[in-house]
Parts: sequence; C-alpha cells; structure tokens
Amino acid sequence: MKKLMVAVLALVMVLSITVAPSEAWSRGHGHGGHFHGGCCWGGWWLPGALIGGLALGAAVAATYPPYYAAPPYYAAPPAVIYEQAPTYAAPSPPAVQREVVHPNGRYVLYGDGVRQPWQWVWIPAAPPPPPPPQR
Repeated sequence: MKKLMVAVLALVMVLSITVAPSEAWSRGHGHGGHFHGGCCWGGWWLPGALIGGLALGAAVAATYPPYYAAPPYYAAPPAVIYEQAPTYAAPSPPAVQREVVHPNGRYVLYGDGVRQPWQWVWIPAAPPPPPPPQR
C-alpha cells in the first residue's frame, strides 16, 4: 500500500509539473497574448507532454505488478507395482533322445550339432557272467 501511495504522489507531481506550464503557455501568458509562433500544438506544450508521458510510463511501469513463475504443480505419487512371486520351473527334458538301448549294446549320441557335430557311438553290452563252477 505504501508503494502505491508513493507512486500516486510521484505521478501527481510529474503531471502537475508538466501540465501547469503547458496550460500557461497555451493561454498566451508566456507569449504576451500573440500567436504562439508554432511552439504549441492544440493547447499543449509539446516538451511537457513528452516528458510527462515518459514520467507517466515510468510510474506505471514501477507500479505494475511483476511477473511471477507459474505455481508449482502437485505431482501424483508413483503407481504401486505388485511383483509376482518367483515361480519354480522344472528343467526341460532333453530335446533329443541321447541313448538307444538294444539287448546286446546301446547307441549313445554325442555332440550338440553346433559346436561339436552329432556322433553316434556303439557301446557293446557287457558279456554275460561265466557260469558258476560245478561242484
């Protein structure tokens, strides 16, 4: 409120200082009642009007409220994320049958087909045990 009163007082002083001489000149008091000699246009003293306009602009700019930043916004809390409990996954069975069993032996598959080529190896069955001794 104090700033407003100071600004109004400054405005009144500037206007009275600039308008009073212009009124005196427009009535012919400064020229003896004769033609003004082209110094005044429309009853106004031009330098007084310019200075008054500058002072009025400065007073208005001084009393104009300053710009403020936008008010802070409310940020919502992050969403709650529920994580699923870890589950157990049984190991998958081998994709390829690695062993083929016969009565007299078996075939075993070696390799993975990428780093080592596939290879079937024959492994004969153990010979039958000898017959028990006779008594």
